[in-house]
Amino acid sequence: VCLHSGCQIAVSPDTKYFAVDWLGVEVTRATLGIIGMGSIGYKVAQRARAFDMRILYHNRNRRRKEEEEAVGAHYCEKMEDLLQQSDFVMLVVNLTPESHRLIGKKELGLMKPTATLINISRGAVIDQDALAEALQNKVIRAAALDVTYPEPLPRDHPLLKLNNIIITPHIGTATVQALRMMAEEAIANILAVLNGQPIPSEVFPK
Repeated sequence: VCLHSGCQIAVSPDTKYFAVDWLGVEVTRATLGIIGMGSIGYKVAQRARAFDMRILYHNRNRRRKEEEEAVGAHYCEKMEDLLQQSDFVMLVVNLTPESHRLIGKKELGLMKPTATLINISRGAVIDQDALAEALQNKVIRAAALDVTYPEPLPRDHPLLKLNNIIITPHIGTATVQALRMMAEEAIANILAVLNGQPIPSEVFPK
């Protein structure tokens, strides 16, 4: 949030000086709570460890002990425990009937008033009306969303009027290299099917 507002101040034609009390929140040694520790969530944990963050995670299935130790992650069986302890809460879950509106008014109320909610999964995982209310009333400090529901949000949506949120247009994988790898993976799966071979990235129904 500081980055977005700071950029506007830096380029504004009305700016004559920079404020000296422009303060953000330190990531190093902060507590990161990851909800959804699949392959992407685990990669987030690997990167967070480089910042010396305390890493908590909640997942349907607990990771193996050696995987936890490799990134210094601690398992929270109850999501509520993770929400209460985390300075940053990151959502990295698939959108399913169980995860639809996983984060609502109750969950936001459990978070620290200094916490930031980050969503890189799917927009409908959050009750966006509850989030707008929580941000407006300073129930939590800030939010960063790469995904919304719908995309884009209606231009009169309450989230677009707040100054303690960053919204990006679903660009988490928007690099030349990532899109190329995704295309190559899709082609490999198609060729495997056509040749009667095992599908490399087959999704098995739960």
